[in-house]
Amino acid sequence: MAIERTLSIIKPDATRRNLTGRINAALEAAGLCIIAQKRLQLTRGQAEAFYAVHRERGFFHDLVNFMISGPVVVQVLEGEGAVARNREVMGATDPAKAAEGTIRKLFAESIEANSVHGSDSAENAATEIGFFFAAIEIVG
Repeated sequence: MAIERTLSIIKPDATRRNLTGRINAALEAAGLCIIAQKRLQLTRGQAEAFYAVHRERGFFHDLVNFMISGPVVVQVLEGEGAVARNREVMGATDPAKAAEGTIRKLFAESIEANSVHGSDSAENAATEIGFFFAAIEIVG
């Protein structure tokens, strides 16, 4: 497997409960390296732009409102098969269906407030990383 990069977002429900360190510990224990990171408060425009692919779906406005409800931690993860590895460590979107020991099983409050976001492909990872980070901010 190749070394990849992927985007990870620790969502407002998790930052509100001070879970950033515990989530990052799980990511690092899985062999992923955090090579860029910043905490920010998304504006409505930023959240709408980031989730534009979901604009026509019924949950779009609720998702945007949730993502602007508090600070998030955006980060770039690097490692062998980082996209798939991160998704494995995150667990299923629905925490009730997530495997034991995954981030969402441990920390998610609901399908919407599921604590983390991760890129779903290498192509989307590149786009999502570029949305939040300039090349100079990524140290890996």
